[in-house]
Amino acid sequence: MSQKPKETPMMQQYQVIKDQYQDAFLFYRLGDFYELFNDDAIKGAQILELTLTTRNKSAANPIPMCGVPHHAVENYIDILIDKGYKVAICEQMEDPKLAQGMVKRAVTRLVTPGTQMDLAGDQARDNNYLTAVIANSDKEFGFAYVDLSTGELKTSFLRTVDTLLNEMINLRTKEVVIDQSVPDEVVEQFNQREILISHQEEIVASSEQSYLTQDLDESLQKQAVSLLVSYLTTTQKRSLAHIQRAVAYEPSYFLKMDHYSKYNLELNTNIRSGKRQGTLVWLLDETKTAMGSRLLKQWLDRPLLDQVAIVDRQDKVQELMTHYFERNNLQDELTQVYDLERLAGRVAYGNVNGRDLIQLRTSLEQIPKVKYILDSLAVPTFDQLQKQLDPIEDVAGLIEHAINDEPPMSVTDGNVIKDGYNEQLDSYRDAMKNGKQWIAQMETKEREITGINNLKIGFNHVFGYYIEVTKVNLPKIPQDRYERKQTLTNAERFGTPELKEKEALILEAQDKSTALEYDLFTNVREVVKASIERLQRLAKAVAELDVLQSFAVVSETYHFVRPNFTDSHDLHIVDGRHPVVEKFMGHQTYVPNDVVMNDETTILLITGPNMSGKSTYMRQLALTVVMAQMGCFVPAKEAQLPIFDQIFTRIGAADDLISGQSTFMVEMQEANNALSHASANSLILFDEIGRGTATFDGMALAQAIIEFVHNKIHAKTLFSTHYHELTDLADSLPQLVNVHVGAVEKDGELVFLHKVEPGPADQSYGIHVAKLAGMPDSLLKRANKILIQLENKDVQLPTGKVDEPKVALTKQADVADKQLALFDTVQLDPKYEQIIEQLKKLNLMAMTPMDVMNQLYEWQRKIQSGGQHD
Repeated sequence: MSQKPKETPMMQQYQVIKDQYQDAFLFYRLGDFYELFNDDAIKGAQILELTLTTRNKSAANPIPMCGVPHHAVENYIDILIDKGYKVAICEQMEDPKLAQGMVKRAVTRLVTPGTQMDLAGDQARDNNYLTAVIANSDKEFGFAYVDLSTGELKTSFLRTVDTLLNEMINLRTKEVVIDQSVPDEVVEQFNQREILISHQEEIVASSEQSYLTQDLDESLQKQAVSLLVSYLTTTQKRSLAHIQRAVAYEPSYFLKMDHYSKYNLELNTNIRSGKRQGTLVWLLDETKTAMGSRLLKQWLDRPLLDQVAIVDRQDKVQELMTHYFERNNLQDELTQVYDLERLAGRVAYGNVNGRDLIQLRTSLEQIPKVKYILDSLAVPTFDQLQKQLDPIEDVAGLIEHAINDEPPMSVTDGNVIKDGYNEQLDSYRDAMKNGKQWIAQMETKEREITGINNLKIGFNHVFGYYIEVTKVNLPKIPQDRYERKQTLTNAERFGTPELKEKEALILEAQDKSTALEYDLFTNVREVVKASIERLQRLAKAVAELDVLQSFAVVSETYHFVRPNFTDSHDLHIVDGRHPVVEKFMGHQTYVPNDVVMNDETTILLITGPNMSGKSTYMRQLALTVVMAQMGCFVPAKEAQLPIFDQIFTRIGAADDLISGQSTFMVEMQEANNALSHASANSLILFDEIGRGTATFDGMALAQAIIEFVHNKIHAKTLFSTHYHELTDLADSLPQLVNVHVGAVEKDGELVFLHKVEPGPADQSYGIHVAKLAGMPDSLLKRANKILIQLENKDVQLPTGKVDEPKVALTKQADVADKQLALFDTVQLDPKYEQIIEQLKKLNLMAMTPMDVMNQLYEWQRKIQSGGQHD
């Protein structure tokens, strides 16, 4: 049996460190490269497209390895992080030249999807949230999240798994920190959504932790924040001075929208492309700073319920719209403001460089100009915001005095500190400058003395300064002064006592200059670090001002109006528009529509052909509500709105691939979510509910849902349907009003008017739409023939009065026969009579949508098993 080859000291050191970070790629510093070994190398080479080689090739079991240059390592780290991996950075902790034995190494930072600091491009305008979750015995949750790059830290107490998942999905978190208290079924939900799970089993006590949690009263919130901070302390191994004190929030204090509703409304993501273009945030984002762009997304995720706060934002937008020239000047200044939040984070983290400080100085220099512009408005609306615009002149002045205007990227290579800032540094620089001048003068002098015109004085790190003479000129050198240092093929290199003395002075000055300059830079950085809280307060004020000017720009550009809010349930929109669709189509082309609802009208039942604009009409109302409660103006000629507490949507058909559920199941779950949680102050949008199942099942469900909303919830509801039979409900439900999207038939062709008009649609245009889609003429003729037969048979679902809920389905057996007659060859099998009898006896008004769905599922099982299942 062959013995395992003995590991070298270096590989022993590597393995000890790797054992501590088994769930991460270990980037192990060797000279100018970071190396990966063993499984890390095999997997890393594939992901990063690196050449896989081996260490100790001649050994029986050579070690797989690959590497990346140290100066390019961030690019490779970003690739791994974007794919959901962790990366441990292992550095050399001492100079290899001075080390005795193995160079000491240690992991200085663990980079994870939730702790990425250096975000560039479009990512710089997004938050990157790391979340933490703990649970109690009642399956309630302490929840916390942080953006490590900006220092934002918030926490909440969440009572259900659904609320927890909704928060995490809305925050688009890539990583969650948990301890053993979180139930396995919740962990599985995280796994299904491909959220990286990190474990932190112990709380690491620190002064930072007690400071960050000092404003919290709720125990679970404190524990969640402590868990999160402990994970950061363990993995980041550096100052967290920029993390702000935890702020507790309650999701119900904002307009609630679950992630399905946000997805359906395309607030942040285009359903078709998965990208930002074509979304509401894409339309609204005219911000000039990365901070403003991030805050806009936060406002979009959490519109307000407090009318006073909404009106305060509206007042500011109104003033900026009125003062066009001042707004343009403000935009010019904001364009020159860099990302103050993330600059503050880099200062605290210790990875700020000279260029970052110049960006900080440039940003601070714009603040007095911004304050002047707000002063020139001469209105009290911005007084509070103006007080928060602290120019932090001491920091700006220090950077101006100390840091070169165009410093290098590295802070250890010199030329970062300005001349005149430090007397000792100036003396070193003079010594280097004069020494190099003396070297040039000596070269000229030696050429004259020796008569060797091509004699030159050079420098390298091995031999220092030297005099180089070609071999043909060697007889001319003065033997008494020149000492041979190196022999080359065509030349010899020499030294002199005088040259050696000057070399010592120059190199000493250079070494001391570099060391002193780095110390001076870190001193400047520490002074700036002491002002982090001031920088963060300033950043928040600038971001808010940026979002408000963005609202003013889009409101003016797209002819939005200021909405008024009412304490009643009246909703009155004149010439409302879908802002994103209008941007694509153009203001002159888009057909606007009114929406009028009050206490006497809580449900609009919308009919009309496909492609006519029913979904657009529904979405535009929801987007108008969201924009209004953000504080933005809205796309309409006039708008009067109540304050809505929640928005629920069921628009479009989509399978839930994560949980493996069908379109119809997703449809029923979303509908049930609305029916279970909506209030009279909510907005519900239901598009084609019931179409995912058989015709009469779907029609029965649709009617039951409408009646449930009308009789029990009283929420403002837009319900679009192709079931024309449902329009008869207007006779029995007093708060339901029929409207339709107009279309006309002209010369055998269908023309969409995109105008919402009172009353139900006069006919279905399905065959016309099929014609527009290019269906074969023979198929269309056959469909039209079948349609005429069905219309002659008068197949419909009878509707009942509110106090006679069973009437709607008592004729179901007769209707079923008529429906099946469509296929002529299909006859009703007697073994299904039991199902028909059960259907007749159902009291839909006493059932929830979920009860109906369960009953349908039971019938389906019976049919699939040939009627044998009981």
